[in-house]
Amino acid sequence: MNILIVHAHPENLSFTAALKNKAQETFEKLGHHVELSDLYAMNFNPVASQDDFESLNQPDYLNYALEQRHAFKHQQFSPDIQTELEKVQRADLLILSFPLYWTSVPAILKGWIDRVFVSGLFYGGKRFYNHGGMRGKKAMLCLTLGGREHMFGENAIHGPIEHYLAPIQRGTLAYAGFEVLPPFIAYHVPYISNEARQKLLIDFEHYVSQLDALQPLEFPILENFDDKMHPL
Repeated sequence: MNILIVHAHPENLSFTAALKNKAQETFEKLGHHVELSDLYAMNFNPVASQDDFESLNQPDYLNYALEQRHAFKHQQFSPDIQTELEKVQRADLLILSFPLYWTSVPAILKGWIDRVFVSGLFYGGKRFYNHGGMRGKKAMLCLTLGGREHMFGENAIHGPIEHYLAPIQRGTLAYAGFEVLPPFIAYHVPYISNEARQKLLIDFEHYVSQLDALQPLEFPILENFDDKMHPL
């Protein structure tokens, strides 16, 4: 299996980085091929602009999604986008590795998604959810956060963690056609003991070794809706 890990943390000694390293080590031991996009180490540019295209189809007015479609059709992306596109296209499994920042992904990872999840390839028209461009591929999140696990849940102070992750799991990965596996979440990591961190790493090693046993998350199926996307 070809695996792409997209990692977004500025500190190489962070626990988020330790999880990324554990995933890469475990997958390679299992005989899988792993590619890594370490966004901070790459100094990846997260800002979408007209510089993302070798030429513009409509030079007088930038419609970014339409320019993505044109660039995909004519292979006219900037080299950094083209490199990342090819990594995703090779991957059977995409893992996003990040700390939760203000209920979302870090800006550098959001920018990677903005620039790499291009219209015309990942989505377009009615090519979304189970008809999305990435159908046949899997994706999952590996994230860290400072809150305690009991602070998240239906009646907990912060509500369900699924609400926080919906924009990335549903609105991005599932929308683009990925089969989304349940996330691995490391809670309270800035404050726990080294022993507790080592146990989390062991748990994560077991988790990624048993991905085939995980039940994918459920998202809409287009066949359950009519042509105007009303439920049948």
